[in-house]
Amino acid sequence: MSTRLVVVGDTLLDRDVDGTVRRVSPDAPALVLDEESTVDRPGGAGLAALLAAGDGLDVTLVTALAHDAGGLRLAELLTAAGVRLHAVTLPGATPEKIRLRARGQVLLRLDRGADPAIPPEPEPGDLLDVADVVLVSDYGRGLTGRPGLRAALTQTRTPVVWDPHPRGAAPVPGTRLATPNEAEARAFSGDAGGGGRVAAATRAGQELRRRWRAGAVAVTTGSSGAVLCHAGPTPLVVPAPRVLDGDTCGAGDRFAASAAAALAAGALPSEAVEAAVAAATGYVGRVPAESRERESVERETVARVRARGGTIVATGGCFDLLHAGHIATLEAARALGDCLVVCLNSDASVTGLKGPGRPVVAQADRARLLLALACVDAVVVFDEPTPEATLAWLRPDIWVKGGDYADGGPELPEAELVKRWGGQTVIVPYLEGHSTTKLIGGRP
Repeated sequence: MSTRLVVVGDTLLDRDVDGTVRRVSPDAPALVLDEESTVDRPGGAGLAALLAAGDGLDVTLVTALAHDAGGLRLAELLTAAGVRLHAVTLPGATPEKIRLRARGQVLLRLDRGADPAIPPEPEPGDLLDVADVVLVSDYGRGLTGRPGLRAALTQTRTPVVWDPHPRGAAPVPGTRLATPNEAEARAFSGDAGGGGRVAAATRAGQELRRRWRAGAVAVTTGSSGAVLCHAGPTPLVVPAPRVLDGDTCGAGDRFAASAAAALAAGALPSEAVEAAVAAATGYVGRVPAESRERESVERETVARVRARGGTIVATGGCFDLLHAGHIATLEAARALGDCLVVCLNSDASVTGLKGPGRPVVAQADRARLLLALACVDAVVVFDEPTPEATLAWLRPDIWVKGGDYADGGPELPEAELVKRWGGQTVIVPYLEGHSTTKLIGGRP
């Protein structure tokens, strides 16, 4: 049986209007956006329900929907995704957030329904008690402040995760996990900040845990991850994996929904927060891995170095069981220019080159270890036996090979390719006595 999740909260309609800007309006100092596409999606508690349903959970949404075109559109989107609706009638119009975007950049956001009408009292019946977990996704529009609903949330024995809002109601006593972001935590607690990000999040989180009588409070800190405050005096800091900057809209809902699902599966709050940080990070950087790596190199490293006339250095290899010989090569390569890009053989590529049983370390972990080195600026994973295709778009100024090639033999395989754009292939000294194959075989 699928995990049963009840999401309680305010639902909005989010609309992304994408287009191209080619001119400025002749009658006002404003850009003109030529609309090319429009995408509607549930926002607020609706997005949390949608994400959870996409994860395979059995989801019921307790919310308020207006009898207008926006409300009908929300019902259509949610039911199509497998979300069951338990909705009361929202007086007035559906709240909408419309983002006008060009090339993924938000130019303007238009909000409709800014003055929320108080919804009637929802009656969830036994929905809360038969669920495995309840997620309250408060967007400050009045639903979570209804006294009957709050009484039901207080009395249920089902674990409750509460994602609060500055204009919303406080979590009910006994909430298993509350998930405010930094700004919300400061506003709720009255903490002025200071003393460092972790210290400020800890003070605010512990004050809110006491005030709300919650089991734990996880203060989300954006791209830095989250700080979990629980019964002990020492917080758990969960850092986010290294990813690209991306569109953070909905990341809080992704975090809360993932934490709720983990708790329902029996995870401890610490384990639930770890899972939620990983899920929210992946949501923000939601592009295919290869595209993300290539875009990261071009946008964050190579383009910036090239713009200031710097030298791009690249090297490649399997880097399975990172050892001192690898470090010597990488440090020598980085000293030749202004940034170092490592072209890393994928798992399939390593197996093809080295045979069954290799790699010992998976490509995600190999890339993470390399990126942790001060001398490495970026990592690109490639699937082919050799990195020619990667070099063709990267076009480094210097291509570096280890000194084990310095034997007076024929020209290195990639040297002719690198010459095509005026690049130079070089060999750096090799640290004798270090080999992954020997390490695996137990030899020095």
